[in-house]
Amino acid sequence: MAGEKSTLAGMTSMLSGSTTAAAKIADALGEGGFVHVPAPGVQQALGWNEAEWADFAASWDELGPDGYMADGGRYRLRRHGTFAVRGKQAQRAAHQPHFQSRDYNPLNGGVQRWFEPMKEAAADSPVLRAIFETFTPIFTALDGRDPATSWHSEVHQFRIETSPTETGRPTPEGFHRDGVDWVLVMLIDRRNVEQGETEIADLHGAPLGRFTLGVPGEAVLLDDRRIMHGVTPIRPIAGDQMAYRDALVVTWRLGDEAMALPEDAV
Repeated sequence: MAGEKSTLAGMTSMLSGSTTAAAKIADALGEGGFVHVPAPGVQQALGWNEAEWADFAASWDELGPDGYMADGGRYRLRRHGTFAVRGKQAQRAAHQPHFQSRDYNPLNGGVQRWFEPMKEAAADSPVLRAIFETFTPIFTALDGRDPATSWHSEVHQFRIETSPTETGRPTPEGFHRDGVDWVLVMLIDRRNVEQGETEIADLHGAPLGRFTLGVPGEAVLLDDRRIMHGVTPIRPIAGDQMAYRDALVVTWRLGDEAMALPEDAV
């Protein structure tokens, strides 16, 4: 344990943003398998400025419809990007489908899902670059891997809409794992919605935490091999106004290639 803490201390000294904030995140994540970080702590670790955040958040107004909702819902908008990550560097890969097996996503899994690609401005945002520069070394060190380890990373921009006639479901598949190694979920915005609580459990379903990402920039990081997560449905507060929840999800999976598809994938 002392050796692990020494490794993390040396690693966080090279991170962008506040090394103290990053070190605290790394310690909590390594100990419990997940960490809920208030928005000021995330901003301190990543170091974005107000204009950079505003530009990044504005890209959520340009998402496309999700045409793969097996529950028939029309409440989810999204864009998707794939990156080859090594050390602190992330190189955008050619646009490709998102795939999850039904073991991880019984509702929408088992098919190649082609979503609208991320806009270049969002993919090149200083906020996203800081996420890769800060959190990739933390995950690499927690796994005891070489600093030059390669990761396959997927970036998902989500908007979940709700209205008096349609419930918005951030995780319609329910409690789940994503089938990767590490996950970041960051709130971008909440407008006129209630509920939408993040729930955390161990692999046996025993509850470990429950909280609401309520402030833009607030986030949860988790070890997908140890932790299950989900978000309760959202509903509008005022029925005559737009109501939605915007979130960023970034995943890291060991290796530099997309997941191999099973023979029965479509």
